[in-house]
Amino acid sequence: MKPYTDIKTNNVIIREFGDDVDPIELKWHRDLVDRTVTILEGSGWYFQKDNQTPIELKEGVRIFINKLEWHRVIKGSSPLKIQIEE
Repeated sequence: MKPYTDIKTNNVIIREFGDDVDPIELKWHRDLVDRTVTILEGSGWYFQKDNQTPIELKEGVRIFINKLEWHRVIKGSSPLKIQIEE
């Protein structure tokens, strides 16, 4: 079971993480394609690429993730809603 829910339309995914997600479920991972992530809603969440300092995820922030690049999200204090473009 995944720690999020997805709604997919064409090459765009709206992904939501609940504020009750167990932080242990938010694992380091790699994606098979390049992605651009835009933060739609959330408070206190962070994003971290391998060997980099975490950055706070605020509404409107856009992040490009190269395929096969290690990364993770760090749990915040509210639900998190993001848009993923592949």
